[in-house]
Amino acid sequence: MSATSLPGLSDKLWQHIGARISACTGRRFNVDTVRAVSGGCINRSAIISDGAASYFVKLNAPEALQMFEAEEDGLRELARPNALRVPAPVCSARNDDYAWLVLEDLGPLRSGAAAGWDLLGRGLARMHQFSQPRFGWHRDNTIGSTPQVNTCSRDWTVFVRDQRIGYQLELAFRNGYRAQLETRGNALRENLKHFLAGYTPEPSLLHGDLWTGNVGFAANGAPVVFDPAVYYGDRETDIAMTELFGGFPAAFYDAYQTIWPLDSGYASRKHLYNLYHLLNHLNLFGEGYLSRCRSTIDQLLTQVR
Repeated sequence: MSATSLPGLSDKLWQHIGARISACTGRRFNVDTVRAVSGGCINRSAIISDGAASYFVKLNAPEALQMFEAEEDGLRELARPNALRVPAPVCSARNDDYAWLVLEDLGPLRSGAAAGWDLLGRGLARMHQFSQPRFGWHRDNTIGSTPQVNTCSRDWTVFVRDQRIGYQLELAFRNGYRAQLETRGNALRENLKHFLAGYTPEPSLLHGDLWTGNVGFAANGAPVVFDPAVYYGDRETDIAMTELFGGFPAAFYDAYQTIWPLDSGYASRKHLYNLYHLLNHLNLFGEGYLSRCRSTIDQLLTQVR
């Protein structure tokens, strides 16, 4: 076996993973080569092959199995509308040293041309039309490595207040930002009912973590989305996140609007929805996100006072 590109991992681990793949696919798979894949900040990743078939593998500590199982479940959920391509999950498992998630290997993903971004916009709009009666999901998962609570609710305002903004604010307080955020953060929570008054979105199937790092394009130009934080919520939350770190090309937004135009209030609500991700980045990566969290909350409060 050639595993030198991923040091510190034993042949025994790859034997365990190969055996699990064999059991799940019904085809004998013995890992012959291992190639490290860069790009993630949470997991170690690799492409494994037996010379005939190959798979993409994520690795983390044994306690990460629940996170991987939720991602596996989320990818299957995103595939249900048959609107966008996602890597098909193969299996997830653990041993005493590692947990792993095995996915379909889609080959090298690349940047997209305008036609690919157009397909992504249209496909996302169709995916968002896939719905269920309540906001949330049947299980909790993670946003990055942060727990994401998805307890179902019929009230979108309550869901956002308690399970999105409120949850992240409480984490921030515990992480040492209480003095900087408590007064304004609690004011925002108390006023969300006014900010979202009269707005009744339907629960759409969401990717949940839709930024450029979680989008790629196959060799034929078809868009692929991965690393989801799935739940059912306001479709605007996915669109808002695409704008958070630089934005997607105009072809994406034009195509989405062609299929399902956004409501005029989106321009205001997107800042609320992106506050969830800004607070999560504060909790994951530290004080560099504090000023943007504060200014976003202050901007939102000016609209409800």
